[in-house]
Amino acid sequence: MTTVELNDPGDERLAVFLGLRDQVARQHRERPGGDMHGFFIAEGDLVIERGVRAGFELRSVLMAERRSKPLPDSIGPDVLVIRGGDDVLVEVTGRAELRDPIACFVRPALPEAAALIAEGRSFAVLEGINNPNNLGVIMRNAAALGIDAVLLDPTCGDPLYRRAIRSSMGQVFVVPHARIEPLGISLPTLHDRGVSTIALTPSASTRLDQLDLDGVKTALLLGAEGPGLTQAALKSASHHARIPMTAEVDSLNVGSAAAVAFYELARTRG
Repeated sequence: MTTVELNDPGDERLAVFLGLRDQVARQHRERPGGDMHGFFIAEGDLVIERGVRAGFELRSVLMAERRSKPLPDSIGPDVLVIRGGDDVLVEVTGRAELRDPIACFVRPALPEAAALIAEGRSFAVLEGINNPNNLGVIMRNAAALGIDAVLLDPTCGDPLYRRAIRSSMGQVFVVPHARIEPLGISLPTLHDRGVSTIALTPSASTRLDQLDLDGVKTALLLGAEGPGLTQAALKSASHHARIPMTAEVDSLNVGSAAAVAFYELARTRG
């Protein structure tokens, strides 16, 4: 790795790290058409190492000038490592400290959903989930519980947004994911390819554990907290199912619901 010390907040080598304090502005920069669309940011030694080991191209790393802990050994010789002084850290983070290193990776092209569907058996289909923490937790659960791919509708957030990556603890790097059309359009296509789609909704009369999921390509549909799945998604799904709950609780956080549903799907398949 090539290491430089920077104290000038205006140095062009810092440009990829600017805007981290403003979530809306940063997400705008990383969307298609934005000046950072070809890159994404990840934080923390473990997360950075997982990204490198998963095959993602690391371009540069920003760390505090006073940090003594070495960076992960997996960081290659072509990576630019910036040791930032206090003025640099304030410009990037808003404060003159940086506990964990921040890395800039090259954003890879997403795979085609059709290829993921052809290769896998267990899928999560997400609609309207744009909270990065929830999205990251779902990706982590998917990695832990055997989901082959995650398919996201156009209203979902970016799984490679910094906070989503952090919430996933870098597990997003090992979960294939792709974009699909709105569920009212894309679910019939999944059905044509032999995928049974199960809409998770607390209003369903059937419990998830009552469905026979063994040997069937299955997609679990998850909607945003509060509104849940749209009527178009509910109408198009093969089945509706609920997670049984007690007392006066009628629903779970979407990340928790995903974990329960993913486990049930994995359990039925041994």
